[in-house]
Amino acid sequence: MRILVTGGAGYIGSHVVKQLLRAGHQPVVFDNLSVGTLDNVITGAEFIEGDILSPTQVLAALEGIEVVIHLAGLKAVGESMTHPAKYAWNNLVGSITLLNAMIEAGVKKIIFSSSAAVYGEPIELPMKEDHPTKPLSFYGHTKLEVEKLLAWYDQLSGIKFVVFRYFNAVGYDPDGDIKGLERAPQNLLPIIFEAVMGWRDKVTIFGDNYPTADGTGVRDYIHVSDLASGHLKALEYLDKNNNSLTVNLATGQGTSVAEIIKAVKQESGVDFKVEIGPPRPGDPAQIFASADKAGAVLGWQPVFSDMATIVKTTFRAYEQNKKN
Repeated sequence: MRILVTGGAGYIGSHVVKQLLRAGHQPVVFDNLSVGTLDNVITGAEFIEGDILSPTQVLAALEGIEVVIHLAGLKAVGESMTHPAKYAWNNLVGSITLLNAMIEAGVKKIIFSSSAAVYGEPIELPMKEDHPTKPLSFYGHTKLEVEKLLAWYDQLSGIKFVVFRYFNAVGYDPDGDIKGLERAPQNLLPIIFEAVMGWRDKVTIFGDNYPTADGTGVRDYIHVSDLASGHLKALEYLDKNNNSLTVNLATGQGTSVAEIIKAVKQESGVDFKVEIGPPRPGDPAQIFASADKAGAVLGWQPVFSDMATIVKTTFRAYEQNKKN
């Protein structure tokens, strides 16, 4: 299939594109390179530089496309709270522009990267897809609003979708083919490895007095290659079914910040400085999710999401990007 991947030059997008190529599909990367990089455009993929905020550019890119994988958007939770207009414009208006162009082009299938941020404070763990959705951040709000838009576009225009609620994407390509690092990362593992490489002087843990085993926050970390394989399963699902679907992509278990720091120090041999800071407002003590629905409906299972593989593949990517 010929598949348009918005944000395909980014961290998750490049891993998705690699697996699409390996499966025999023809991915078309559509990216404005504001966050992504040309280094992440896999050989064999077509590349179009463009912006999802441009109806003309999006419509042109959709020529001959059968399915859209929509990864483009902004994702920093903290920034979304201080610059909500920026997130409304990119995540909401950009998605509406894409969906309207899909109608005009006659493209009827989309896979959308949503987020665990749509859930908000956990009421029960592991979180299932029917868990209440009460986002604590404007970023989570934008993702939930796009989910609602997709339901309406399905009802009114027949666009079928698979929504993936990602949990914490980590790790790098186990083959070492994808080397491009995220720019100005705000997630834990890239920040830790910037400390390992000496690019920052410390790692700050936001709170060490949570009601968890070691006092630090617990999250569900899923290897990016496992996220990517989910998209192949979603393509199969959309090809065989005339139904839309919303599922978690997660591991079903949590890992604490302290456990990750210990694993990275052991793997890297670097005893980087760790500082304890105050908890961030709205940060739950722990979040992890059930992926039973993805397993039952899509036949998806994580393969690379053990912490040893996550840390090893990330360390290798950073080693490949050493600064002189």
